[in-house]
Amino acid sequence: MFRFVHAADIHLDSPLRGLETYPDAPVEQIRGAARRAFDNLVSLAIEEEAAFVLLAGDFFDGDWKDYNTGIYFMHRMGRLREAGIAVFMVAGNHDAASQLTKALRLPDNVTLFSHKKPETRILEELGVAIHGQSFAGRSVMEDLSRSFVPAVPGLLNIGLLHTSLTGRPGHEPYAPCTLEALVSKGYDYWALGHVHQREVVQTHPWVVFPGNIQGRHIREAGAKGCSLVSVEDGRILDMEFRELDVLRFGICRVDLAGCERLDAVHDRVREAMELGRRDAAGRPLAVRVILEGQTQMHAQVYRAEERLRDELRALAADLGDVWLEKLNVATRPLAEKSEAMDVDSPLAGLMQAIAQVRLDSSSLSELVPDFEALRSRLPAELLGAGDPFSPDEEGLASLRGEVRELLMARLQERRHEN
Repeated sequence: MFRFVHAADIHLDSPLRGLETYPDAPVEQIRGAARRAFDNLVSLAIEEEAAFVLLAGDFFDGDWKDYNTGIYFMHRMGRLREAGIAVFMVAGNHDAASQLTKALRLPDNVTLFSHKKPETRILEELGVAIHGQSFAGRSVMEDLSRSFVPAVPGLLNIGLLHTSLTGRPGHEPYAPCTLEALVSKGYDYWALGHVHQREVVQTHPWVVFPGNIQGRHIREAGAKGCSLVSVEDGRILDMEFRELDVLRFGICRVDLAGCERLDAVHDRVREAMELGRRDAAGRPLAVRVILEGQTQMHAQVYRAEERLRDELRALAADLGDVWLEKLNVATRPLAEKSEAMDVDSPLAGLMQAIAQVRLDSSSLSELVPDFEALRSRLPAELLGAGDPFSPDEEGLASLRGEVRELLMARLQERRHEN
């Protein structure tokens, strides 16, 4: 019996977004999170006496800022070599984008599969055949799996591939392929990478995305880690998920139904944060709080959103090792029961018009010209995919909802005052 480790999407030295601007955030912990998570991976492989480690692409995060990234990598590969553990890896789209990675001289225990065509490595003492192919460039749109050779008879066959499979939300459709195409090769285990959300696509044969080992922002919430696979008598006996992350992102959905005052909101948020903190098992937790549900406090919560955000930040700090990443208000008002609201009145018409507010796909700079002057003064790193002046459809939908609910809340407040 032996074990092997399957990990992917390390994104070494990638920045964790959304936390460093928060005054009390543990900046040094954040910056070193990917390295410490990979240290956990190396330690796990050694402790479990793994026969080998599979890295399914995107070990690096594009071009290194300096050679310290390469030195760190070589040192950790040295630890595995001393423990007698081989490493098999394929380059993903982020690795292929790095110029320095191409010049890296790998230790003798590390095999990087060619980008020109699929290769096969036979481990005779274990009865294993590992098949893999790297990315040749940042954007690979062809099906690489098509050229993989059929399974070697009499051996445990493993495919190592960086792929979007048939496509996954939030990921570029690189090296697309079908599940049927993978299964047709006759392999026992497909070690995939590229998709950051852990997913066991199939178990007969095993087709697995282990996810990344360290969440980098709120869209990568939850436990992150690797797969530890046990092999006995030439077949996969078991596969288990092992947590490796050192800092966790979490989403707390808090239902405000039945709340009648802000103190009750605080109590429910605290309860949700405490539950998230327990699930994080001692790791620092960056949490996004989403207030939702139908409540009579709908208008009050929207009016007090800024103050409530500061109060919840203080609440998180009081819990220790918890930081509020963002507060989203998504509550709904209780149905109007007052007959004073005549559906034919001008006020009713105005509220209906507000409820139907829409924002088209135009940039905010086109809607409000003064924004362009502000935008031109922002650092270039703030104007990438997350450019606040060019939100995507999801961002526009969120903005539409916030504007509509804020206007409705203000109008209802005035109506009740009168």
